[in-house]
Amino acid sequence: MDLVERIQSGSARAGVVGLGYVGLPLAVELSASGLRVTGIDVSESKVAAINAGRSYVLDVPSERVAPLVAEGRFEATADFSVVADLDTINVCVPTPLRKTQEPDLSYIVEAVKSIAEHMHAGQLLILESTTYPGTTEEVVLPLLRAVGLDPEAEVDVAFSPERTDPGNKSFTTRSIPKVVGGLTPRAREAARALYSRCIDEVVLVSSPSVAEMVKLLENTYRSVNIALVNELAMMCDRLAIDVWEVIEAAATKPFGFMPFYPGPGLGGHCIPVDPHYLTWKARAEGFEARFIELASHINAQKPAFVVTKIVDLLNDRRKSLNGASVLALGVAYKRDVDDVRESPSLDVMSLLIEKGAVVSYADPYVATVEVCGQELPAVELSAGVVAAADVVVLLTDHSDFDYAMIAAAATDVVDTRNAFKGIEGESVLRI
Repeated sequence: MDLVERIQSGSARAGVVGLGYVGLPLAVELSASGLRVTGIDVSESKVAAINAGRSYVLDVPSERVAPLVAEGRFEATADFSVVADLDTINVCVPTPLRKTQEPDLSYIVEAVKSIAEHMHAGQLLILESTTYPGTTEEVVLPLLRAVGLDPEAEVDVAFSPERTDPGNKSFTTRSIPKVVGGLTPRAREAARALYSRCIDEVVLVSSPSVAEMVKLLENTYRSVNIALVNELAMMCDRLAIDVWEVIEAAATKPFGFMPFYPGPGLGGHCIPVDPHYLTWKARAEGFEARFIELASHINAQKPAFVVTKIVDLLNDRRKSLNGASVLALGVAYKRDVDDVRESPSLDVMSLLIEKGAVVSYADPYVATVEVCGQELPAVELSAGVVAAADVVVLLTDHSDFDYAMIAAAATDVVDTRNAFKGIEGESVLRI
């Protein structure tokens, strides 16, 4: 029985390396499809949590994990030697940026090295970590060849970009179409067989590099359009025009327009990072991606713009930002998640602290956060806490916030997410 047949019959054993926001949901879906799945992660706390039937990812309830673990269909380990017993391995490790804004592939390299030590002929390796076009062939294949494996004849290799959207109740791992680019036709079919077990639609492309480029196009598209509305918001502020009303009216056009919305900046594990992978690769090939780089520059300006509006409000009351108390509402990068990676809220809070403000924050999903080298605990939101602040700045529009109470209790509110629409009073400034 070949690999595709084993996958289709349910006798194949699957592995997922990296049990974070991407890897854990995938591992659960593969396990729920009937495969026996082993998750591999260097974090002993994550391994212990999974083996105890507990989830640490908001989008994956423990009620889904526990039965799979109890039935012996899902387990976790930090020992890469289990790779020898697997048929498929999905790599879902982080790909951050270095301080120089260059790609950091160290997690991919270390993971693939650890996997390759135990791989053998007949296995399927799929990279899901977002990266620049060419990574699979330029980085992963040499690591396999270094241990004597032939990626075109002995093992199958593919790339399939993750499309996870934390907190999205409408689109899940199962319902989001999966793009797959295989190194060979055989690898493409093996990857399709694997994903078809647990994902509603699999979209095949001609190569790993095409699949890698797909993900970067998706997130660069969002980065550029968010930069456009962020710039428009700053322009509308200068022109004394309500940008939110402008967008709402423009969105009534049934063709040729898709609404994007301004905010305090750009955050998350993909959109602020992925365009830099693309521009870095472009520069390496002698191409200057000026449009994409300009979008990143505009989005990076927005936290300072928010701070300027806070300063203006305080000046109107003859107060200085230095020594003023500022309550930040929300530090997660988006609504109703606990993820603070690249969150613009942290940039706003850092700028405020650097200018002498006394900053506190409330977030029902994030208990503590590090800003300017200091650990800040979340405060419990109440009318008294709101009233005690000189300025309240809404940075993340969590559903749990009582916006009517905040608007009534606050002296001044800077709303960066249009969360107070319909309930704002004289104290609320929407930007």
